Amino acid sequence: MRIDRRRPARRHPARAVRLGQHWRRVAHELSTSYRVLAVDLRNHGASPWADSMSYLEMADDVLQLIERERLSRPAVIGHSMGGKVAMALALMYPKQVGRLTVVDIAPVPYADRLSAFAEAMRAIDTLHAASREEVRQRLAGMVPDAGVVPFLMQNLVARNAHFDWRLNLGAILGAIPTLCGFPQELRSLRFTRPVQVIAGARSDYVEQPDGEAFRPMFPQARVEVIEDAGHWVHADRPGTFIAAVRQALHGSTLAVTD
Repeated sequence: MRIDRRRPARRHPARAVRLGQHWRRVAHELSTSYRVLAVDLRNHGASPWADSMSYLEMADDVLQLIERERLSRPAVIGHSMGGKVAMALALMYPKQVGRLTVVDIAPVPYADRLSAFAEAMRAIDTLHAASREEVRQRLAGMVPDAGVVPFLMQNLVARNAHFDWRLNLGAILGAIPTLCGFPQELRSLRFTRPVQVIAGARSDYVEQPDGEAFRPMFPQARVEVIEDAGHWVHADRPGTFIAAVRQALHGSTLAVTD
């Protein structure tokens, strides 16, 4: 598992925050106060590829990181699929997680919204593409939501004089049925520490602002809805999003041991 390490610029109680690779600005802002570990999950970014990627497996990947870094009950943040990984981690290993922030996702099954994007990316001949702009234009003409294209393009990298996706698209497509759901075997478990849910007002991923979808697994779940934000809350309203995360972390007494 590949991580991006960022140390706090000032002295504060040390905490670790789990973030996805697309969140560099968020990681940079939070690193002024906290120790931040920005994580690529398996089959994403610079992390190793694997044939399977269930939520139980990815939660174990993050646990191994926590243990390897000797983190003591870190705060854990995850968006979308990463949010489900974070929830699985907290349910499976509640003593290893101090505080949980889940961004615009709930522990419920969803219709498949992912395959169309992954199929479009795989259909583009990146090996013979002349430029990033060529790939961007082709992608914009193929996906159901052109607004997602800038986020998808962050996965395009130059490699040996040609372009390629830093995603294991085959494994991701094979795992779509699993990724759209949430592990049934975790539904009888409880995580009783504070859970902050940040939802975008223009998104329909968290349909119940009272947090009912998170109970009884997460009895302390509290939903905060950010206006004028869609599913990519951190990109649509970065200042408001970072302020909400800081407020939640400020009440934390979590520590990291080096």
